[in-house]
Amino acid sequence: MAAAHYIEALRLQARAARMHAIFGGKNPHPQSLVVGGVTCVRDLRPDRIAEFLYITKETQDFIKNVYIPDLLAVASFYKDWGAIGGTSNFLAWGEFPETDQEPESLYMPRGVIMKRNLAGLKMAHQDKVTEDVTRAWYSDGAAKHPYEGETKPLQENPKYTPGDGKYSWFKAPRYEGEPCEVGPLTRVLVAYAKGHKDIKPIVDNVLKTLNVPAAALFSTLGRTAARGIESLAIGERVQVWITELVENLKSGDTETYQPYEMPDSAMGVGLNDVPRGSLGHWIQIEDQKIKNYQYVVPSTWNLGPRDTAGKLGPVEEALIGTPVADPKKPLEVLRTVHSFDPCIACGVHVIDPDSNEVYKIKAL
Repeated sequence: MAAAHYIEALRLQARAARMHAIFGGKNPHPQSLVVGGVTCVRDLRPDRIAEFLYITKETQDFIKNVYIPDLLAVASFYKDWGAIGGTSNFLAWGEFPETDQEPESLYMPRGVIMKRNLAGLKMAHQDKVTEDVTRAWYSDGAAKHPYEGETKPLQENPKYTPGDGKYSWFKAPRYEGEPCEVGPLTRVLVAYAKGHKDIKPIVDNVLKTLNVPAAALFSTLGRTAARGIESLAIGERVQVWITELVENLKSGDTETYQPYEMPDSAMGVGLNDVPRGSLGHWIQIEDQKIKNYQYVVPSTWNLGPRDTAGKLGPVEEALIGTPVADPKKPLEVLRTVHSFDPCIACGVHVIDPDSNEVYKIKAL
C-alpha cells in the first residue's frame, strides 16, 4: 500500500507542476513574473482557470484521503521521534497576502518564536537580521545586516582544517543574534500560536490522534507532520482564492501589472515564505544601478554554521543527541536532515573522528 501511494504521489507531483505552468510558465521558475506584476493576463481564461481548479481538487483529495492518513499511520510507529531532532527558535516571514495590507493579511502569518515559547510569539522585523561569517570560508568581518552584506570568498582554495574554525560555504544568519529554523514547521507553529482558524484545528487533531503533547511538534516528527498540515490548509484556501479570482474577472478587474521605472537611488526589501522557508531579498540602488544585492534563503537559515559566539545552526542543533545505531549507516541522521528538505550546492562529508575515515553515504 505504501509503495502504491508513493507512486501515486509522484504522479500528482507532476500534476501539481502543471498547475504552476498554467499561469507561470515552466516550473519551478515563473516566466511571467516581472518587476511591476505578472504578464499572464491573457492566460486568465475560463478553460485555464477550470483546469487549475480541477487539479487543485484532485491533489486535495489525495492529501485528505491518502497523504494525511498515511502520515498519521506511520507517525504512530515513530512517536519517540517527537523528542528527537528539535530546535529552539523559529522565524517565518509569512505568505499569501489576501489584501494590500501586509503583514496583517498574510494567510500564513509572519512571526518569530524564541526558546519554543508559543505564548511569546512576536512580529518578525527584517532589520533584526544579520549574517555572520566567522565559521564560513569568507573574509572575516563583523556580522552585518544584508543591506551592508558582503560576499567575499577567501582568496586561497579553502580546505577544512581541524582547529581553524572555518568549515562551511554558508554564512550564519541570525535574528537578534539567534539562529532560527525556517520552513513548514515554523509556519505551522506561528499560525498555531496565533490561533489560526484553519491551522489550529488540524494541529489539535493530529496531536489528539497521535496522543502526543504540543511539545512533540518541536522535533523531526513535528517537522514532517507540518508539511501535511499546511498542505491540507493551503490546498483548501487555494480554492477560495480561485473563486475570488473568477469574481474579480467578472467585475472587469484584470489589472495584473503596473509600469515600473528604476529610481535614481533607493533601498528595498522583499520578504516571503517559499516551500523550504523564509526568503529575504535586500537591494541598494544607486545611479539607477544595483549597488548591492543580498539574499538570505531558507537552507542558509537552516544549514548555516556556528557563529562567532559559538551558537549552533538549526540543523547542527537538531542533530545533537540523535541516537545512531550504526555510525557507518547513519540513517537516523538522514531522517532529521531530510526533514529540513535541504537545497545546498555543496558536498557534505561524514568523517569518523577516530579513524579519520570518510564515509560515503548513498540515500536510496
